Amino acid sequence: MSKVDEWWRTFFSGGMVEFWLRATSDEQTRQEADFILQALQVAAPAKLLDVPCGGGRHSLELARRGLDMTGVDLSPEFLAAARAKATDPSAKVTWEQREKRDLPWRRHFDGAFSFGNSFGYLDDAGNAEFLKAVARTLKPGAKFLLDACYLIEGVLPSFQERVWYPLGDGVVLAERHYDHVTSRLHVEYTWIQGGKSEKRAMSARLYSYREIAQLFEDAGFTDLQAFSSLAREPFKFGSTRLLLVGRKE
Repeated sequence: MSKVDEWWRTFFSGGMVEFWLRATSDEQTRQEADFILQALQVAAPAKLLDVPCGGGRHSLELARRGLDMTGVDLSPEFLAAARAKATDPSAKVTWEQREKRDLPWRRHFDGAFSFGNSFGYLDDAGNAEFLKAVARTLKPGAKFLLDACYLIEGVLPSFQERVWYPLGDGVVLAERHYDHVTSRLHVEYTWIQGGKSEKRAMSARLYSYREIAQLFEDAGFTDLQAFSSLAREPFKFGSTRLLLVGRKE
């Protein structure tokens, strides 16, 4: 990718970090942590990789349950927020500032997950390399869980060019454009609060389910399971979320 395309290197800072930190509730985090443990079929004191970990909400919740967590993220502001919330000395989390393909561990983890809809930011080669990098960190037989919303089956059927999201006493406007030539979704966010505004642009590759499944298989994952919700409803056309689980060969 060219430097121009690497929007994700600076996107998660300032108002955008605040937006994502406030976008979910503690109850949602607990429910997602329950799903993660069930999907990965692990229990304490297993070693888990959370990549990218963002503000660390899943790592912290799982560490409180006795899991040995490693959280990886590129954003120093996200990691600062995660460390600030890590007040329980018995909860073990190792925080690493790294680009998500830069995973030096080999056959180290009992499971891994990527939550928060962060898949698809890179170009096709980069997205494939991310999955292969995760696979290398896992012990044979360990599972990986991907949470993805940038799916052709989910985005395009109900596509809207302008979407407003509430944020405390402010709002966020998402102005969206789909490029059918590259199959990428381009979004410009405008964060408005307290009479001030801030703009950020991002893009993500929209994959079909079959394309993502092929990337999983190419990375060495088998026995794929696809869900559309935490209630384990099957993924289908129109589903706005994909929770895909694969086992490392």
